[in-house]
Amino acid sequence: MDMMWIYAAIILWVSGTCSMETVTINFTYNLESEVNLTCGNKTWNEMMFVIWKIHSNNKDCKIAFSNDGQSQNNCSGDKSLQNTSDSHSYLYIPKLSADDVGIYKCESVYSGGNENYVINLSFTVSPTVTGWLEHTDNTTIAVCRADRGKPAASISWSRKGSEVVTTQASDGFFTVESRLTLPEGTDTKNLSCIIKHQTWKDDVILELKPSYFPWLWIPGVAVGFVFLVGFFIFAQKKLVMLRQCQQPNNSTSKSSSTEDVEEVQPYASYVQRENSLYNSSADFFSHKSSAHASHAHT
Repeated sequence: MDMMWIYAAIILWVSGTCSMETVTINFTYNLESEVNLTCGNKTWNEMMFVIWKIHSNNKDCKIAFSNDGQSQNNCSGDKSLQNTSDSHSYLYIPKLSADDVGIYKCESVYSGGNENYVINLSFTVSPTVTGWLEHTDNTTIAVCRADRGKPAASISWSRKGSEVVTTQASDGFFTVESRLTLPEGTDTKNLSCIIKHQTWKDDVILELKPSYFPWLWIPGVAVGFVFLVGFFIFAQKKLVMLRQCQQPNNSTSKSSSTEDVEEVQPYASYVQRENSLYNSSADFFSHKSSAHASHAHT
């Protein structure tokens, strides 16, 4: 691989008088889009080698390829050199991320000269927009917000007097918030904010409505919770009282059953005695009849 760089240096020195000036280009793509970066308009039949030196995410890496089949790629991610159907070389990034943003320096050498490009690669992201009205201390404040966009959005109002605060996160995204203080009694029926961003063809217009913040419905939730707890306690007490009422009834039914058993027992004894007397009488008459029959036979 070192021989390729020596060979390239010799070619550059020989063709130094024919070399072109460095061309600087700024490219901006949507985040997560597919990116193709070209370095000149020469085909592989004309080129000897191409080198991409990339500085992104505070790191340096290199991608190179020569027409004799030697290659180098120490870049992280899915960056690679590709060829079009008509043999033009390009650097391919399948899914642009924030880590791919940076400076891409390209040098292509061909017989008779070389081409140098510096490409500043960046991305755009559409912001998330929201708008609402705040009511505090007899004052109405209209708020319009464009969150996590790149580049920063611009916000304007259908009325004058707004204050704009723009913040940038560590990852490069911008949040823009505009607040418009309205005089007491101002009609907000037709109040709107206009948001513009590089990624949109048309502006976004928001009509603002009152915002009900959590502290407005927290008391209602608390009252509902207390009501549920009270209902639970009331139900528990009712259940205990119901059980207490059922216990005497069960005791009464048990005692009445016992009395019925006691009332039945004398009758059962009487019937048993009657049966015993009946059996004795039957035995007596049966024995007497047998004796009489025996005497008659004699």
